[in-house]
Amino acid sequence: MSAPTPSETLFHELALTLLPGIGPQLTRQLMSYGGAAKNVLAMPAGKLRRIPGVGDATVKILTGPERETALRKAEHDLRKAEKDGVEIIFYTSKRFPSRLKLIPDTPALLYYQGSADLNAPKTVAIVGTRQATDYGREQTERLVRGLLPHRPLVVSGLAYGIDILAHRVALQEGLDTVGVMATGLDIIYPAAHRKTAEKMREQGGLLTEFPFGTPPDRYNFPARNRIIAGLADGTVVVEAAIKGGALITAELALSYDRDVLAVPGNLGSAASEGCNALIKNNKAALYAEPADLEQLLNWDAALHQSGKFKPTPCYSPDDFSADEFGLITVLAAAGGREEQMDELAWKAQLPIYAVASLLLGLEFRGVVRALPGKKFLLI
Repeated sequence: MSAPTPSETLFHELALTLLPGIGPQLTRQLMSYGGAAKNVLAMPAGKLRRIPGVGDATVKILTGPERETALRKAEHDLRKAEKDGVEIIFYTSKRFPSRLKLIPDTPALLYYQGSADLNAPKTVAIVGTRQATDYGREQTERLVRGLLPHRPLVVSGLAYGIDILAHRVALQEGLDTVGVMATGLDIIYPAAHRKTAEKMREQGGLLTEFPFGTPPDRYNFPARNRIIAGLADGTVVVEAAIKGGALITAELALSYDRDVLAVPGNLGSAASEGCNALIKNNKAALYAEPADLEQLLNWDAALHQSGKFKPTPCYSPDDFSADEFGLITVLAAAGGREEQMDELAWKAQLPIYAVASLLLGLEFRGVVRALPGKKFLLI
């Protein structure tokens, strides 16, 4: 039997994610036992029931009429993606953003339309209130322009206020900027930002985990925020009320062990209450000038020149399998620290038996070093 083509593989991967009730974590669990989406979709009920976390409701979905519906929709959506220039990226693909692979609730699949490198060397998320003040707009423009020497990828949520301003200033200054959406790629929300979104397709991109036709349902926005936080090296909150989406993004970034900065504001300003609270509670570093972000994210050129900061070894995903590069990405994120094998398996979302074999191969190739206690270090 011949191996499946990439398009056949993607077809089954997409179908798996389109099944109702099969979320990202369960998708990864099924894949770890089935090895491929096609195998999962062909599993008999008895074998499915032996997979931890799979109950009768899931078995019914995977073997019943919902399966055929998902396969038909996957075929339709693949044709639409090809027509519209949309890239569909499953989490096992080398094209999947490496930073997102490190978060525990990473999406199983992404829809991407754009030209920017989602694995850019430097990425920063800029978020804030929808009710931006003149002060917030001024600080957003100042922030983006202060980042120009680093040419980072600017990530935000395409929302009113601080988000859309960050995108527009990035476009004006020639920076790539990616908008993470809470809808399908065929539904621009809010519609008032359509022209900006069209420019971003040429100078940056649009990204979502939601299938074509997904409307802007309220519960999609917190899910969208985790992708914003997971894509970035650090998140800057420019203006935020004491409650709101920007603070959710900041809290998510903190939970992913990513750096958070906040622009302080007047104590009497409701639009700055959230930022001031983040700083007061030591959840965010104070952002006053580009050096604050540069030093926190190790972007400061002086640190590189003095030898105090050693950049992580750079490996190309083209030289490794998707699973091998996933392990390399996890070890790279450790910043020169060793990692336990079971921690590597959890962070890379791979079964422990597969990780042991992959690490042995990487050790033979001189990419990793094995240490006592089943610890490993990227060379």
